[in-house]
Amino acid sequence: MKGLTRYYKRIRAQFILTAFCVFAAAVLFVPSFPAFEPEENNVYEIWLNGRYAGLTEEPEETDALLARARAAVASEKGDAASGDMVFAETELEYRGRTELFGRVDTREGIRDQLQGILEDSVLDILQRAYTVKINEYTVNLRSSGEVLELLDACLDRYDTKDQYTVELNVDPGRELNVLTASVCRTEELEEGESREGAGLEAFFAETLAQAEPARTRSFEELDYGLVGLEFADIVEVTEAYLTEEELTPLAEAVEQVMNEQAKEEIYEIQPGDTLSEIALEHSLPMEDLIAINPSLEDENSIIRAGQELIITVPEPELSVIHRELVYEEENYNAPVEYVDVDEWYTNQEETVQEPSEGHRKVAAVKTFRNGQELSDEIVLEEVDFEAVPKIVRKGTRIPPTFIKPISGGVLTSSYGRRSAPTAGASTNHQGTDWATPVGTAVVASCGGTVTRAGWASGYGYVVYIQHEGGRETRYAHLSRVLVSVGEHVDQGERIALSGNTGRSTGPHLHFEIRINGSAVNAVDYLE
Repeated sequence: MKGLTRYYKRIRAQFILTAFCVFAAAVLFVPSFPAFEPEENNVYEIWLNGRYAGLTEEPEETDALLARARAAVASEKGDAASGDMVFAETELEYRGRTELFGRVDTREGIRDQLQGILEDSVLDILQRAYTVKINEYTVNLRSSGEVLELLDACLDRYDTKDQYTVELNVDPGRELNVLTASVCRTEELEEGESREGAGLEAFFAETLAQAEPARTRSFEELDYGLVGLEFADIVEVTEAYLTEEELTPLAEAVEQVMNEQAKEEIYEIQPGDTLSEIALEHSLPMEDLIAINPSLEDENSIIRAGQELIITVPEPELSVIHRELVYEEENYNAPVEYVDVDEWYTNQEETVQEPSEGHRKVAAVKTFRNGQELSDEIVLEEVDFEAVPKIVRKGTRIPPTFIKPISGGVLTSSYGRRSAPTAGASTNHQGTDWATPVGTAVVASCGGTVTRAGWASGYGYVVYIQHEGGRETRYAHLSRVLVSVGEHVDQGERIALSGNTGRSTGPHLHFEIRINGSAVNAVDYLE
């Protein structure tokens, strides 16, 4: 019995020794269990954006793992090939601790944990895009290909045979990377891309063409149709990073750019223009024309050649100028020929030869802006019979101007037929009457020489002034005359005080303008 007890004790001792050896080996040789360091952190918890991402002994490797996770999220959430930018919150934190026993996570496990947290932390995705600017209009498109499709669509309505294409070029005059759009012939672009030394060959070809003797071309030799195409507005394209919501679908962008909008322009009034004709020519309602022009009070407002008016013209956001070579047989008029007459005023003219139409065949380059013809240039002409020009003699002297001779006043009697206001008064009124208090200053309506100053029976006290071109102004019913016969007065100079003298129905000024002795309606001549 004692021998059996000694045997069990020996077995127990061997078991304890074996267990200790196994434990020691596990502590020393198994990497999943960190070595015991009683005074320093030997493992680190990784926290990303407040969420646990794993346990590691080597925190310095976490940045590389985070970069791999970030690249994976960018690839999944955005289009790396297009250069999309993915923004995600990345607040990384380490929490160290000391452990005798424990298992750390593998690198791949930590990377997967970091990627999962980043996917939940994406703040925004900015796509690489292109902003197109045309004057004050801008639109954002997804790619440079869409930019070219948009601009090509603006040309398609005029370029049905795809003879022209759009090219984007870097603007060397800009500090930022700005592209500008230009239109070029498709065949020229293809030749320029496929041939080296094309510039030298083109130079010799142009030189030979200039040296070739000029010869008369025929109508049959000309290539009719589209000969030129360009944008009338400057198109600028810049690269940008934008959200999906900021991008415009291509079809919608094409509609926005090509739809016509009412845009304001300046129109210079030409001789013979009337407000109704201007409104009709520009498809603008008369009330709208008056509303946008402060200088116009109503449809009867006076307009003069050279005056500028604001008009609205329907135009797309991007205007296109195209040129066509066309053949026409037409009746035509020769330009009016003017003969200057220095003794006449500019509003005096006389036709000395009436015109008659001619007939011709022409090949002409017509220039259009958004389909509206701007001009034409004849490149070949064959006249069947010549047009006879209209010949007009026209004055060169600027006529004198007239201003209202008093400030204020109430119009009481206009020029023309009327009932006699008092016994002995004329029923054919030769002037214009303004009621005004006695003593109101009367000024010269136009500069000239005083030919009468004093009493004139029914006119009471008067002043007559002679002006250039057989014109005369008369001022009547005055209370006081301030000038003398023979005296020269300037326009606006005070010449008298209004009154109520002569055959008068009350205090007022009677004013006349006479041309070559005949009275005219003074209101028509006042500025």
